[in-house]
Amino acid sequence: MSRKAAIEERLYAGRMTDTRAIARAWLDAFNAHDLDALLALYADDAVHTSPKLRARAPETEGKVAGKPALRAWWKDCFDRLPTIRYEATSITADDARAFLEYVRHVPREADLSVAEVFDVSRGKIVASRVYHG
Repeated sequence: MSRKAAIEERLYAGRMTDTRAIARAWLDAFNAHDLDALLALYADDAVHTSPKLRARAPETEGKVAGKPALRAWWKDCFDRLPTIRYEATSITADDARAFLEYVRHVPREADLSVAEVFDVSRGKIVASRVYHG
């Protein structure tokens, strides 16, 4: 079974409404560079904001919406940075939100401490916001 199918099976079975589990699944999918599994965690009209997005694509003003835009953003990231990985340092969650802290690792770049917040509704990420300095 593919990672995407496994994630969707847990979502539909109602076992993945725990925002902490969604955050862990997100980290696993991101680190595997598995776009389908990553996108399976998002609502169709989800919104994502990021300072890296603003810097790389200023016309977006740091914001993309919808799965096609999310796919394009992460595909570009994985194509440019094929060894990027995130090392979780903390996950804090309640029923509606998960707050992740992680270290972004990219060879030949300084490690970057990042905070990311997921707003979750009905077992899907509806908004994600990235913060780093």
